[in-house]
Amino acid sequence: MSNTTSATPSAPLRRTRGFAGAVSPWWILLAGAFLVFFFVAPIANNLLNTDNLATLAERNPPSFYYKKLLTDAYYLKIVGVTVALSVGVTLICVLVGYPVALYLVRYAGRWSGLVIFLLIAPLLTSIIMRTFGWRVIFARRGILNDFLLSIDMLERPIMFLNGPGSVVVGLVHVLVPFMVLSIASVLRSIDPQIEESARILGANRFQTFLRVTFPLSLDGIGTGFIIVFLLANGSFVTLLLLGGGELRTLPLLIYQQFTISRDFQFAAAMSNVLLAIAVGCLYLQLRLIRRKGVKG
Repeated sequence: MSNTTSATPSAPLRRTRGFAGAVSPWWILLAGAFLVFFFVAPIANNLLNTDNLATLAERNPPSFYYKKLLTDAYYLKIVGVTVALSVGVTLICVLVGYPVALYLVRYAGRWSGLVIFLLIAPLLTSIIMRTFGWRVIFARRGILNDFLLSIDMLERPIMFLNGPGSVVVGLVHVLVPFMVLSIASVLRSIDPQIEESARILGANRFQTFLRVTFPLSLDGIGTGFIIVFLLANGSFVTLLLLGGGELRTLPLLIYQQFTISRDFQFAAAMSNVLLAIAVGCLYLQLRLIRRKGVKG
């Protein structure tokens, strides 16, 4: 009996080691070459040599564009709007997504599959189609205006499009599923008995959530924050269709530089600044995770 018991757990261990040992170094080399060729090399070329993208008639050193971006008040304002919009959309996604994730994990029960389907189903549709749906809702003779007129809340249709409100609504609709799934994955790992123990010790539901559930789910919020922030930081389709170009951010300006102004060097410099913002956000998350690990 003892020989059988000791041999049972060793079998999968041997299979795992055999699988790891069977991975050929050539596959690792191939994956590394793929990342270098399609990720590292374009970024390095963008950072070190953008002269080949410039026209022969007019060339400026890359430092000229970075100085223009970081010293000109107009472009500094655009950078600030980009960061503020991304942070604002992410915070709204946290406020909207956390209750949905909590309901999905703790209270949905046999309806959890339906909730997950409703979250994932919009992701199967093109972002352009979803954004055009909001254009139909926000139009002057759209669903929202017709409804408000029918209940006498408005005397005449108003313009909801081409403003920050419509852009924020469109981005939240597109990005909130990523926040919900990130938080829900962490909430599932929290043992419900921990919450029950807090209630036995005298905490009510709100105190249990505030002192037990919420702190234990901060990793999920952090992961969702990074995902949503990076996606909002690089979004321009929603801004173009719902904002009408009135709300200017770096992704929209990069698109205009490539397609209208044809100033490829300036667009490359903007994309590098946008990349630096994303890397800075990832760095902050890494520092917070490490600090939390040290304190634990």
